[in-house]
Amino acid sequence: MKVLPGFKFNGIASGIKKNGVKDLGLIYSEVPAAAAGVFTTNRVKAAPVLISQKRMRSGTAQAVLVNSGNANACTGDKGMKAACQLSTTLARRMKIKEEMILVSSTGVIGVPLPAERIQGNIPILIGGLSPYKIGEFAQSILTTDTFPKIVMKEVEIGNKQVEIWGVAKGAGMVMPNMATMLAFVMSTASVHPATLRNLLKDGVDQSFNRITVDGETSTNDMVLMLVNGKAGNSVLTKNSKEIKKFRDALFSLLFELARMIVKDGEGATKLVEIRVEKARSVNEARTAAFAVANSPLVKTALYGEEVNWGRIMAVLGRCGVAIDPGKVHISFGKVKVVKNSVACGTEEKAQEVLKGKEFAIVISLNRGKGSFQVSTTDLTPAYVAINSSYRS
Repeated sequence: MKVLPGFKFNGIASGIKKNGVKDLGLIYSEVPAAAAGVFTTNRVKAAPVLISQKRMRSGTAQAVLVNSGNANACTGDKGMKAACQLSTTLARRMKIKEEMILVSSTGVIGVPLPAERIQGNIPILIGGLSPYKIGEFAQSILTTDTFPKIVMKEVEIGNKQVEIWGVAKGAGMVMPNMATMLAFVMSTASVHPATLRNLLKDGVDQSFNRITVDGETSTNDMVLMLVNGKAGNSVLTKNSKEIKKFRDALFSLLFELARMIVKDGEGATKLVEIRVEKARSVNEARTAAFAVANSPLVKTALYGEEVNWGRIMAVLGRCGVAIDPGKVHISFGKVKVVKNSVACGTEEKAQEVLKGKEFAIVISLNRGKGSFQVSTTDLTPAYVAINSSYRS
């Protein structure tokens, strides 16, 4: 089994979740790592988000402590104290500065974090650290996910083999900015901190900010990236000749993780790409694409495998984009169902497309050159069942 040089992982059950599954994870870099983060834009931010945002200003980190089963959001001063208490304990036992520890949580909002219970398991968490336990870590951060999400990439930079590993969780409350999700990216590359920040921000915009399951944005979303320089490459900056190779590998990894989150959308049976083309601008295309991707009427039609393109037309007409109602084309997969806003008589062929698990809906506004793509899911009875009993 491959390992990521200089990084160790672990994931254990600490008693946060009722069913005794893994709910506490740790990432540890053997050396201080350059670090970058992107955080939720929700005005209601969980305690770990506020703490990690502040600590991220230094541009370095060495450990990430993550719990699932409890968001530690809307928990007031007690929630802040609980998160700080845990990072203090971790820092003392690992003999690193507390400011080098980032914290992250996911789960139910408004419930006090059982800090004492977690604290008692920190020695076990540290003692079990291993370069071979990324799988255990991936399991420990899940909530309603049905499978762990891990992606690994390799790229040669300056005759040095650079590795990038990513782990994510997310299935519901998925909508920019960002999606409701946690993602952690680790690499052996050496990258200038300012360059790393810009790369991560751009990568998130191209991946996690282009997905939606239900149009909801969480209080806890974050993407954290640590690079430890173990590959021995020359420090990458925005002007480096090989920065594009690293960028492409990173963006590919983030895109794959984002698609995994949509594919694992709560109750979802379909992964659908909504592509809006020939809009007046990228912003217009983005507005139209997300309006269609988040429409309950469109999403329920996808679940029912119904070629109800009229619902898409209705969304386009009310989404705030000044479309020409007589010039819209719509295709399901390669089957054009609407030309100049009039049916093409191809619904039987389109029906076959809708029976698939993955397909694209392509919308041409015929107004310009702007385009945007969003990954979404259908809306199913299972989604309602999951979210009507989430706390129980």
